[in-house]
Amino acid sequence: MVQVVSGLNCAEGACSGDGWWVGSMGFEELLEQVGGFGLFQVRNVFLLALPRLIMPMQFLLPIFLAAVPAHHCALPGTPANFSHQDAWLEGYLPQEPDGTLSSCLRFTHPQAPHNTTLQGEGQSPRKLQGEPSTEPCPQGWEYDRSEFSSTIATEWDLVCEQRGLNRVTSTLFFAGVLVGAVSFGYLSDRFGRRRLLLVSYVSTLVMGLASAASVSYVMFVITRTLTGAALSGFTIIVITLEMEWLDVEHRTVAGVLSSSFWSVGVMLLALVGYLIRDWRWLLVAVTLPSVPGIVSLWWVPESARWLLTQGRVEEARRYLLCCAKLNGRPVGEDSLSLETLSKVAAGEQVVQRPSYLDLLRTPRLRHISLCCVVVWFAVNFAYYGLSLNVSGLGLNVYLTQLLFGAVELPAKLLVYLSVRYAGRRLTQAGTLLGTALTLGGRLLLSPEMASWSTALEVIGKGCSESSFTTVYLFTTELYPTVLRQTGLGLTALMGRLGGSLAPLATLLDGVWLPLPKLTYGGIALLGACTALLLPETRHAQLPETIQDVERKRCPSKWGLVPVPQHRRQSLDEDSLGNEDFSGVSSSTL
Repeated sequence: MVQVVSGLNCAEGACSGDGWWVGSMGFEELLEQVGGFGLFQVRNVFLLALPRLIMPMQFLLPIFLAAVPAHHCALPGTPANFSHQDAWLEGYLPQEPDGTLSSCLRFTHPQAPHNTTLQGEGQSPRKLQGEPSTEPCPQGWEYDRSEFSSTIATEWDLVCEQRGLNRVTSTLFFAGVLVGAVSFGYLSDRFGRRRLLLVSYVSTLVMGLASAASVSYVMFVITRTLTGAALSGFTIIVITLEMEWLDVEHRTVAGVLSSSFWSVGVMLLALVGYLIRDWRWLLVAVTLPSVPGIVSLWWVPESARWLLTQGRVEEARRYLLCCAKLNGRPVGEDSLSLETLSKVAAGEQVVQRPSYLDLLRTPRLRHISLCCVVVWFAVNFAYYGLSLNVSGLGLNVYLTQLLFGAVELPAKLLVYLSVRYAGRRLTQAGTLLGTALTLGGRLLLSPEMASWSTALEVIGKGCSESSFTTVYLFTTELYPTVLRQTGLGLTALMGRLGGSLAPLATLLDGVWLPLPKLTYGGIALLGACTALLLPETRHAQLPETIQDVERKRCPSKWGLVPVPQHRRQSLDEDSLGNEDFSGVSSSTL
């Protein structure tokens, strides 16, 4: 095999210096014959768009599902024809330091406001001397139903002392995604992508409907966690199934198009949430699209590359012939003969499966892995921290969600331009730094500057989305081919851990009100600084082996010829746009 270093041809193992090396791939040549981008691939991208629409609606569903409307302690009935309701409430509810009425406490003995007469349980016609005693709500809570007819917070009174249980539902959901990713990643490599995608669809449908029918909080948490595990199959399988049928030159277009469906799903969630205000029916609405997804699998092809690695040559040949037919490529019987495919299969089969320990055995790869773990944690922590907290922007929750989804589309375009001209490292660090600065800037604004606060929040959301898009491309180019899937698996696991902890960080406002935003911003800043420690990969050829990574790039003083412009473009397009927001990419298999 001949390997290329910065435009020079070198015999394997004979080229000194520290460049990224690229080797020939038999399946890529085979894909070129049947068409690496055509009607077959376009159909595949759109058939696999449905999981990308379902994922954001499920991942960000707690925005509406677990919303906490305005509430106060349940009180005796309001007297007939009583027009001064606020004054009446002041007799029962103590005031918070900011002047608002308490949501979690009531007076033990109701107080008598001026010019009003209270009726009911042992009230006094005069205020008690000293500080009136208070107690938690003994009869439950009354909720404002104007925005949400019901949520899990109103269903099971997950407020005040129990509000932590509300956040735990999101944390356990993402924990389920984490555990499911490990299972689906292994099982899809063993039993095939298409078969496990069916399992993911069916499991999501069953667990989603079971969640909607939950009769207790415990049942809801269990079924919701299992839903997260089922959804992780989408994050693992969809991007792999798309990219394994695409040639290098068109992965950018297909990747950006595919990731755009996520943003459409974010905006679609705002519409569905606006039309359906009951949490059970809302959950049913975002779950039922799995039904057409199951039907669509009839036309979704299995990965021919995976079939060849398993020695299932005849099945791979059938899909390749279908691809050639739909793409209008005349392919002779000899070029797709069983003998030819068997030779390709021999080159595709894995001799030894890599392990996570291989990521830590050598110094340079260990440095890359540790830095990527921090960056992925920061990206997910900041993204879901911003996405799941849409209150306090001066807009209703539906407009805010729609705005957050809309800002993601131009953010993807800016990332596409930035990584090509400014580089991956600066783009990654810059987007995380922008996220941190916007979060810090909001803390400096007064409550009267609501419009500025909203603008900063939207910019921060765009920056966090940009960092999410960049991290997939950057990480893919840092790891060698032999460890690329393993490296992405490790970093994605840490990313999901960040997503799991993000909802719990909001509970820090009980310690100090600005502390959640400081935490999100601080972690994003840490990720930005860590990203600067990673090597730049713009215009660099992809590493094939661990030895390629351990060699530093050949400096210009060695007089090596730069990578040609057409080759740079090919390398840039090899992995850009492969984003699923919580899963593992294999765009450069």
